[in-house]
Amino acid sequence: MQQSSENTRHEVTVEGDEGSQRLDRVLAVRSPDLSRSRLKALILAGQVSVGPAPVRDPAYHVKAGDTITIDVPPAAPAEPEGEDIPLDIVFEDDDIIVIDKPKNLVVHPAAGHETGTLVNALIAHCGASLSGIGGVRRPGIVHRLDKDTTGLMVAAKNDRAHQSLSAQFADHGRTGEMRRGYMAFVWGVPNRKSGTIDQPIDRHPHTREKMAVRQGGREAVTHWEVLETFTGKDGKPVASLLACQLETGRTHQIRVHLAHLGHPLLGDDVYGSGFKTKSRQLGPQSQAALAALGRQALHAYLLVLEHPASGEILHWESPLPEDLVLLEAALRSTD
Repeated sequence: MQQSSENTRHEVTVEGDEGSQRLDRVLAVRSPDLSRSRLKALILAGQVSVGPAPVRDPAYHVKAGDTITIDVPPAAPAEPEGEDIPLDIVFEDDDIIVIDKPKNLVVHPAAGHETGTLVNALIAHCGASLSGIGGVRRPGIVHRLDKDTTGLMVAAKNDRAHQSLSAQFADHGRTGEMRRGYMAFVWGVPNRKSGTIDQPIDRHPHTREKMAVRQGGREAVTHWEVLETFTGKDGKPVASLLACQLETGRTHQIRVHLAHLGHPLLGDDVYGSGFKTKSRQLGPQSQAALAALGRQALHAYLLVLEHPASGEILHWESPLPEDLVLLEAALRSTD
């Protein structure tokens, strides 16, 4: 590999025992530090040559002994600018950064939230090391949490890490060790101790900013377990604390699935608006804590993944943030 002030050059000599002769598949095996999508983009852009000539066809068949040259231009600068936004960093090395996201922090720039996002904070903190492979609007981002959901998030700092994390999140622990766990305070108490919600999710048919359980939507699977139940001022069960784990990662998945189960999140004005009157069943302390919360009562407390470089299984847990600690204490109180 040769490094210039502009491009990084990789050279690959095709062996005789390649599993496929397609250019893109050979490079996917021989250049693991570059994601398949990045390799395809480089081929289409004329940045890949076989011998002296550029090849723009990913399906081009190479031969044993061919020398493939890949000229990787510097990562395009992310459009968002770095902003000095404090981050609660749980773990960081040359490949990944894990943060404990606070409420009211949008993950990446979008309409209405062009600045003040986690991406702006990461650009300022990580500088040139931040991967641009997630797209200029979402550099390094491989998953997201809603603005008002707190808890653990990981971002990639280079191509190799981005490729590994993206694969782990796509797999969601089906064949690997990756796990994501959430604490969810919900209205009511499910009629059994644990269960699985396996219902497809798609855009709401009438309200485009919402999601909904819809046949024909994308597969979505959420596992849940009741950890604690809470009684109201009349002594009857009114709410419960669930531990949820995702087997897929759809937009608003936990919020949509729990509402579909009949137990929407406390404080969720989007998917639990029909449950607002149930707050009257809470004691005064609980009513005050819920009113002060001002968001859905959801926290990403658990993140387990395989380190992209070392292969080590890493495990992090985040305690409930202060507003949910106060809500939990109030729900436990009989006052």
